[in-house]
Amino acid sequence: MFSINPNSGDPIYRQLTEQIKRMVAGGQLKAGDELPSVRELAAQYAVNPMTISKAYSLLETEGILARQRGKPMTIAAQSLPAHSEAARLAQLLPHLTQLTLAAKQLQLPKQTVLLALTKHLEQALDDES
Repeated sequence: MFSINPNSGDPIYRQLTEQIKRMVAGGQLKAGDELPSVRELAAQYAVNPMTISKAYSLLETEGILARQRGKPMTIAAQSLPAHSEAARLAQLLPHLTQLTLAAKQLQLPKQTVLLALTKHLEQALDDES
C-alpha cells in the first residue's frame, strides 16, 4: 500500500503523510476507508511504532484522518477532496524539480532522463495490474 524508503533522506513519517495525502487527493483512499494499525505498519516496514503514530497524528490534526477508540484509523469524512488533474500534478512539482536538478548535476541528456522516467512509470503501472 505504501512505499517507505529509510534511505531517502526524507523522514519516514513525512513519506507516509505525503503518500496518504496523495492517495486521498487521487481518490485511491476515500472517506471511511480504514488504514492499517500503527503496529501493523510498524511491523511491515520495520520502523518504530512512534514514527507511524506521529504520521497518523499529524494527519488527524489536519483533518485527513479520523480516530475512534478501539477502531482502525479511517479517512475522515471531511478529508481533502479529490483534486483536478492539474492540482494533482502540482503535487509532483517538488519531486520533478529534484529530479531535474539531479539530472543536470549528473549531466544526463533530456532524452535519456525522459526515457528512464517513462520506463519507470510503465513498470510501476504494470506492477499495479
